[in-house]
Amino acid sequence: MSPHDGPLGESTDGEGDRPRPRSRIQKRNRARILDAALDVFSAQGFRGSTLDQIADGAGMSKPNVLYYFDGKEAIHVSLLNALMDRWLDPLRTLQDTDAPLDALMDYVHAKLDMSFTMPRESRLFASEVLQGAPRMSPHLESGLRPLLDEKCALIGGWMEAGRIARTDPRHLVFSIWAVTQHYADFEAQVRVLDDGPVRKAAEAHVDTLFRRLLTP
Repeated sequence: MSPHDGPLGESTDGEGDRPRPRSRIQKRNRARILDAALDVFSAQGFRGSTLDQIADGAGMSKPNVLYYFDGKEAIHVSLLNALMDRWLDPLRTLQDTDAPLDALMDYVHAKLDMSFTMPRESRLFASEVLQGAPRMSPHLESGLRPLLDEKCALIGGWMEAGRIARTDPRHLVFSIWAVTQHYADFEAQVRVLDDGPVRKAAEAHVDTLFRRLLTP
């Protein structure tokens, strides 16, 4: 957060830190910085990224970037905070239903769609986790863990009732993440090894894979 930002990210007027809304130009410039940073962080990782690279990508000077953010870590944390909300939305929408198999397949396809439409975000998340999640640990513990516990209990209930096939609910979710996010995190490898219509083939494959696993 920059010295020009209040506790909720609003600009302040310097008189008692009263928050005031950001201008249209400020919002536009912050968005440019974050979009450029997403390119840099997803390709280079946090440690391999520099403010100079982010500034170049945003078409701004380094001092201008530092007007909006305190530094590289502040930009990275801002991206991760925004990403976690979007990343967890498909899991949040998994609710009790008369058609649990269809609900789970909707979740699988939502995760796969995110890998094809948000590959930079997926790689940003993967890079952070591979480094031990130093900036995301609070989110994983306070946000993701209770949500996963809740949804695993729901899935386990479906299994106990014989509505879907039995397997370990937690590792089922881990497998969904691993299979679907592969297409984003290893996009370069997939592109080299499969020159066909990758997305269409992936959609058919994951549907067959998880539908067969979960059909009673």
